[in-house]
Amino acid sequence: MTGISRTSADLDPRRRRILFRCWHRGIREMDLVLGQFAETELADLPEEALDELETIMAEEDTDLVKWITGEHPLPERFRTPMFERIAAYRPDFEDRRLGQAD
Repeated sequence: MTGISRTSADLDPRRRRILFRCWHRGIREMDLVLGQFAETELADLPEEALDELETIMAEEDTDLVKWITGEHPLPERFRTPMFERIAAYRPDFEDRRLGQAD
């Protein structure tokens, strides 16, 4: 997946903004992780989950990548079901060269 494939027409303004921000991060790996998560999950998340997602999104991409890949330990504040759900969408960072043709 290389970008938004879901329409945002049926989403409220907050969810549209989150979807856009998930696909337009500073690091391509985080575009893929958060973008895939948002496309699949965003429409059904309750407001409290959106709050938590936005808190996670406020972290630096370099930190998020390291936590998701296990390069650095995950801070206690992010040991939540929401972070686990997001991390489940991670691309295979080790076996795939993102953005390069095979």
